[in-house]
Amino acid sequence: MIQQFSNWLTYSVFNLDSASKMGSSINFFVYDTIKIYLLILVIIGIIAFIRTFLPPHKLKEMFSKQRYGTGNISASIFGAVTPFCSCSSIPIFIGFLKAEIPLGIAFSFIITSPLVNEVVFVLMGGTFGWKVAILYAISGIILGVIAGMILGKMRLEKEIILKFDEKGGENLSLEYLPKSFEGKIQYSIKESLVTLKKLWLVIAIGVGVGAIIHGYVPVEFFKQYIHVNSFLAVPIATLIGIPIYAGCSTLVPIVFALTAQGVPLGTALALMMGIAGLSLPEAIMLKRVMTMKLLAIFFGTVAVGIILIGYLFNFLF
Repeated sequence: MIQQFSNWLTYSVFNLDSASKMGSSINFFVYDTIKIYLLILVIIGIIAFIRTFLPPHKLKEMFSKQRYGTGNISASIFGAVTPFCSCSSIPIFIGFLKAEIPLGIAFSFIITSPLVNEVVFVLMGGTFGWKVAILYAISGIILGVIAGMILGKMRLEKEIILKFDEKGGENLSLEYLPKSFEGKIQYSIKESLVTLKKLWLVIAIGVGVGAIIHGYVPVEFFKQYIHVNSFLAVPIATLIGIPIYAGCSTLVPIVFALTAQGVPLGTALALMMGIAGLSLPEAIMLKRVMTMKLLAIFFGTVAVGIILIGYLFNFLF
């Protein structure tokens, strides 16, 4: 329905050509902005509703007691089965933070979520074979687990700058949780609206940047820079992918086209993972949630993981 509305608004109301760069950008902006706004309202609302039954300090205590990365594994697997791009994963990441789930576990989710899902798995299997698809899915999950554990050990909670005890909500650990069903619903709606109010502008800016890139920067522009078989090709491909904004599901055919032109599989996958997991619009949105220091550490850690996965696939295939 969101796509239908976006098509109607862009091509019927605005009368833009669906084949034009402007039409493609506007359609992308309308669709993704509405989708992410709705995700924030729905997901934050659901998490807030669940939280009324589980006080935040209880959740925090439960996850903090998990040993040997079991919480990170659960969050990473959850990320793998949710069909979200990097920007669409942010509402759930924020919901984890609001529920006081440890930061490393929240990172495990947001790292794996845009990289692995059932659609990507099927596309990878049908395009490159199931051996590649299984190894890619396992690699994405392991990246989320290990990177989340590393970030969790660094004690970076003080670098979270989106406060949840501003007007509209008390401190999470001490807040009053309603008992009646009606009160729980009202509380959930309020939490959703307060969160959306804090983030709507930065989301629009982030999606706007992604829309411009989507419509005006052809992926073919980047092909020439990774069509080399050298040690530096993988990190170059990862860095080149950051300015582009797209989901892995739409990138698998591009990866296949690149490999058909002689680009090593690991290098092409590094480009895909850089695009899906380290996009510029995602960075713009996360900057509202965390300090630049934490954002740089997060992006750097994930980038190193993607580069290692790229080298692994180049070695094996």
